[in-house]
Amino acid sequence: MGHSHSHDAGTPTRAALAARRRANRLLTMILVPLGLLAVAGMIALWPSGQPGEITIADPYATAEGVSIDTGSVQRVVIDDCPSSATLTEAGVQAPQCQVAHVLPSAGGAAVAVEVPPEVAKTNAIEAGDSIRYLNLEGVMVDSGAPPYIFMDFVRSVPIAALAVLYAGVVIAVARWRGLRALIGLGGAYAVLAGFILPGLVEGKPPLLLGLVGSSVIMIGVLYFAHGFSARTSTALLGTLFGLGITAGLAAWATDAAHLIGVDNENAYTLINASDELSISGIILCGLIISGLGVLNDVTITQSSAVWEMYELAPGASARRLFAGAMRVGRDHIASTVYTIAFAYAGAALPVLILVSLYDRTLVETLTSGELAEEVVRTLVGSIGLVLAIPVTTAVAVLVVKAVGLTRSPDSGDPYSGDPDSGISGTAADLQPVAEPAWLPADTAAGAAAVAGSGGPGTRRSARARRAASGVPAEDQAPD
Repeated sequence: MGHSHSHDAGTPTRAALAARRRANRLLTMILVPLGLLAVAGMIALWPSGQPGEITIADPYATAEGVSIDTGSVQRVVIDDCPSSATLTEAGVQAPQCQVAHVLPSAGGAAVAVEVPPEVAKTNAIEAGDSIRYLNLEGVMVDSGAPPYIFMDFVRSVPIAALAVLYAGVVIAVARWRGLRALIGLGGAYAVLAGFILPGLVEGKPPLLLGLVGSSVIMIGVLYFAHGFSARTSTALLGTLFGLGITAGLAAWATDAAHLIGVDNENAYTLINASDELSISGIILCGLIISGLGVLNDVTITQSSAVWEMYELAPGASARRLFAGAMRVGRDHIASTVYTIAFAYAGAALPVLILVSLYDRTLVETLTSGELAEEVVRTLVGSIGLVLAIPVTTAVAVLVVKAVGLTRSPDSGDPYSGDPDSGISGTAADLQPVAEPAWLPADTAAGAAAVAGSGGPGTRRSARARRAASGVPAEDQAPD
């Protein structure tokens, strides 16, 4: 009655290896030329490292005899302003202001640091805070000006603590894949800082910079974080498609909506720094880059959804696989559109409050120079994201159907040759399983297998499928 199986759990069978090779060949024919094109573009656009004649004054630079010191706040009081010392000496009532008594990090006696009115209104400075302050003692003695002026807070400790906590949480939950994602993020920022930003400063074509740089980032991040597999390659194809759509829309919208950046203080500084810099081009490049993270998220999710559904029902038709995965995709579209909109709204909250106080209609407010860039960024990113989902799903279905289903000539039982499922077996191991509830023609056995599986792609789901098949325990392949 029973027969044994010598293969180990998770060890690919000959059919699985052949399926994996077919998938890799199919995707390699498409992705290798695109990857080579991205690398060639990166080489052709690589910045020379010479920013030209652009000169911008460093706001943190100090004159001779002036230094930026750090110290710990001992106490904060309301006292006569140090800047009004000459008035006090002349017998005139000096105005009062917030003064922080700070113990310098370099040692020495505490100094009285005058706090500007805009900072004093926040009541943010408290005893124990670490701050930076301008030390004007060497150049403004007897001038009546305050020798010590508050400059900024020292935030290195809390930010470092948050970074360590974030890395710890990611690694604890996602483990090795989380660590690889963090390393990939570092590589992405290296491309941004070493290629895209210097290229924009040197006047390279912003559309090509954004498209090439973003493609290189996505190729590196996806494969490094998720590994080389047909599933990852499918997600990459969808990501590159969405990236192309986003780049095209961004190029049109930047010109049509006249996004020139004059309402942004930082952009205005760049405009005055050089006639060679194109602020519209910088905005265009920013529109392309801003949606990368969310785009990557939805494409890898859709690709995984197709593979997991195929794993549950290897005999399902391509149409049914696509319909089931798109049900997931539509939910993802709805939630991700909210994510993009709220992320940009949160970042622009001070601007939103400001413009809401103006006496203007809603349409005038949303299309004003202060908000137009954020509105266009939200719309462009969302369109590219939404279109990438059906394309990624369709590609994933085509790939999974092209590589996966083999039948035993004697039994006719289906075998799931999913190259990424991690579940191996022969036709005798995996008996026909009824289609699960996400398919139109579901059965009680298929529904039971899904309901009790604890999610697709797990050992529990594999056991549930085999239990639903009615195969005796001694004839089942191990998990």
